[in-house]
Amino acid sequence: MKQLTKQIALLERVDQLIRLRATGRPKQLAQRLEVSEATVFRIIDAMKALDAPIYYDPARQSYVYSEPTEFKYGFYLEE
Repeated sequence: MKQLTKQIALLERVDQLIRLRATGRPKQLAQRLEVSEATVFRIIDAMKALDAPIYYDPARQSYVYSEPTEFKYGFYLEE
């Protein structure tokens, strides 16, 4: 369970950095997240598999969303 929580936290952090257009290059993002560059690529691939419209913008040197996107994870009470 701890591993799942860690993975979700990484997804949330990457999502936040993408929204801020502040991921930097993959190597910089890996350093920021304290993971390997290969892990960064796996995270981005996983997000793409979940239909996140992510691409790397070389002009900004950051991953960005190509359209407004929202990532939510958790349990919500029904009203």
